[in-house]
Amino acid sequence: MKPSFRHIKPLLLSGGNKNSRWFSYIGLCIGVLLLLCSIQMYVNLQQLLRKNSTHKNGYDFISIRKAVTNETMGSPSLNMFSNEETEELRRQPFIDGAAPLMANNFRLQLSAGRLIEFQTDFFIEAIDNEFIDTVPPSFTWQEGQSTIPLIVSSDFLEIYNVFAPGYELPQVSEATISSLTLTITCFDRQQQEILFNGKIVALSDRINSILVPKKFLDWSNSNFSTKPVTKASRIYLKTKDANNPELLQFLEKKNYRMNKDKTRFGRVKQVLQGVVTGLGIFGLMVVMLSLMLFSFYLQLLIARSKDNLRLLLTIGYSPSWLSKKVSQLFIPVYIIIVFIALAVAVVLQWAFFHYVMHDRSELSAIIHWSLPVVAALLILLSVITNFRMVKKLLYGFYKQPQE
Repeated sequence: MKPSFRHIKPLLLSGGNKNSRWFSYIGLCIGVLLLLCSIQMYVNLQQLLRKNSTHKNGYDFISIRKAVTNETMGSPSLNMFSNEETEELRRQPFIDGAAPLMANNFRLQLSAGRLIEFQTDFFIEAIDNEFIDTVPPSFTWQEGQSTIPLIVSSDFLEIYNVFAPGYELPQVSEATISSLTLTITCFDRQQQEILFNGKIVALSDRINSILVPKKFLDWSNSNFSTKPVTKASRIYLKTKDANNPELLQFLEKKNYRMNKDKTRFGRVKQVLQGVVTGLGIFGLMVVMLSLMLFSFYLQLLIARSKDNLRLLLTIGYSPSWLSKKVSQLFIPVYIIIVFIALAVAVVLQWAFFHYVMHDRSELSAIIHWSLPVVAALLILLSVITNFRMVKKLLYGFYKQPQE
């Protein structure tokens, strides 16, 4: 017949400080709640910043340049990117690709023909098609072709439509601009004019420039330029997260400048991640301190029940059986405490979603799946810690010489 623990339970719980026990319970509940809330807020932060950054096919594309200082402004070559620097960028684990934005190395003029009396010295640039957001099939060029396809920044169109009325020039819509034929005047080494027709085939929201096929730019630079090959002053980066703190720290260390609009959440993200991480560490410390306080309670409980324990050991109760039964007394308490903290976290996330974020689609009113997993691990940790403490205390008492 198995011994009954129900009759000897009052003998073991007659000692101990109830205040210490309740303080440990309350501390454990607060610690678990802080830890769960910090995890949920970290998830919310990641989801908000991921939605606020402009992803194309799962990637962000940002341009970087070297900072122009008083020391380097007289030496343009110092503000250009070398091939070694480009390769260094490509090797970084948080960068999925890097491509230089190459510009023309000769004089060039743009004019809009008879319809729009507009002519100016300008520039053209080229980059790998992978880094352009809109690349129609017509964006190709072969040597001998007189018409050059162009991809123009949508910002340029907006700027033109702003100042056009002041110069008595007609404004142009996005639908109309594709029907315009621009005249591209290239000046060769003898400053003779070579004329090409420019056809706008797309608008770009990503790159603020006038883009031509890379093949045309390479050909024109080699045939018209009198200068050595110019390095790139801008490089476009392909990354999964433009707000990645590691990326921002690397660029800051290299003194590279970037598009502030693309990374406007990066600094905030770093600060908030630090706050949330600190909150999580503090919650974990509270959990550990609560378990330590509970161990003191158990020590006091066993110390005050030593006469009853000695009696139970004398009549044949084994320390192993007693430690198992005493540990089982507190398992329901741990489960209840963790479930209360998890329920409060559920309510807080629901309230945060509906009343603070006003049902924003980036977030969910339901807690992240990691919170129940962490709660289960905390219950397991508490049970194992409690069992080991009780077993150690009871065996230590058992091995003490009896008076």
